[in-house]
Amino acid sequence: MQVLVPFEATRPKTRLDPLLAADERAAFARAMLRDVLSALLETGHDPVVVATAPVDLGDDVLEGVPVTVDERPLSTAVNSRLGGTDPVGILVSDLGLVTPRAIGSLVAAGAEADVAVAPGRGGGTNGLVVSHPEFRVDFHGVSIRDHLNAAESVGADVRLVDSMRLATDVDEPSDLVEVLLHGEGEAAAWLRAAGFELAVGDGRVGIDRTV
Repeated sequence: MQVLVPFEATRPKTRLDPLLAADERAAFARAMLRDVLSALLETGHDPVVVATAPVDLGDDVLEGVPVTVDERPLSTAVNSRLGGTDPVGILVSDLGLVTPRAIGSLVAAGAEADVAVAPGRGGGTNGLVVSHPEFRVDFHGVSIRDHLNAAESVGADVRLVDSMRLATDVDEPSDLVEVLLHGEGEAAAWLRAAGFELAVGDGRVGIDRTV
């Protein structure tokens, strides 16, 4: 199955400004993207990066992953690639906890319904598998609610995927705690190499940077 992976390559992860400089945000965003692509390849699917600008994925096993530059808004770029007869997956690029098993749960749900949806925290949507030719995405606002309503409006059967790893997209500094705790790929390794570690006190676990 083809899986679209939208990627903001121009100014990635701006909400991480308090902790990361612009070049660091770009490097960390690429590490998360590489984790998502590697997990997709391991599950046997065909990822296609839909990026706002050219992006270098590296010269290893990801060399053959196609990158399409599309400067249009995310929803428009994705919708232009939906509507065919074959199922299409969509997976956001900032899943710092992603694993092949988590992707497998989304794909399995997609085999049982017209639309499978992996909700993100805070009302977002982090993954879909779309088989219904009339369904279209809208990633603005409370997108999980909007996607469920959109599926109902076209008569599409829906399956929700309850997955901590798919629900945890990385936008805020506090999200880095989850990557350090549960991440298994390049994103977690990048944070550790950059000097980040868990800060354990009397309340919630935080994050410190030692270098």
